[in-house]
Amino acid sequence: MEAFLAILAVLSILYSTVAGAQTGAIEQNFAASLTAVPAEGLAVTGAFYVPVYSSVSMSQGKLRADFSVTLSVHNASETRPLVLKRIAYFDTSGKIVESYLKSPVALKPFATVEVFIAANDVRGGTGANFVVDWAATGEIAEPTVEALMVGGVGAGHYAFISQGRPIKVVKN
Repeated sequence: MEAFLAILAVLSILYSTVAGAQTGAIEQNFAASLTAVPAEGLAVTGAFYVPVYSSVSMSQGKLRADFSVTLSVHNASETRPLVLKRIAYFDTSGKIVESYLKSPVALKPFATVEVFIAANDVRGGTGANFVVDWAATGEIAEPTVEALMVGGVGAGHYAFISQGRPIKVVKN
């Protein structure tokens, strides 16, 4: 397991040297995962909130570990495209850091897109998060939205996942 985490950390560091913020890159980097946005109305909509940790305080707050973050959005439908209307990254104070879509895109059935935040990009801070707004033309399997954080401190390497949570209005 340690070897696997070490490999993930090395890959994260290598990837961070060639990729910082990815604005507009989803359309380019994941063209094979995309299809035309449906012309008919989007009758079903939803949103996910995904807490992420680009930095984590350690050793009673005396040490900070910086992590790369990979947000993955999976279309769990075998038959319908999933329209992504917004992928937005927010910092600890709730201020938008980056928006990753210029306009809506549609994911093919079972396709995935990702957003990568390099470990040296600490703009999000310890309480960063993503919001992913999605839609479909009709009944669809709810998408899966997760973030993988990978990083290390000294000889220790860490990897963990944060699952997206559907945003629902809670009434009294």
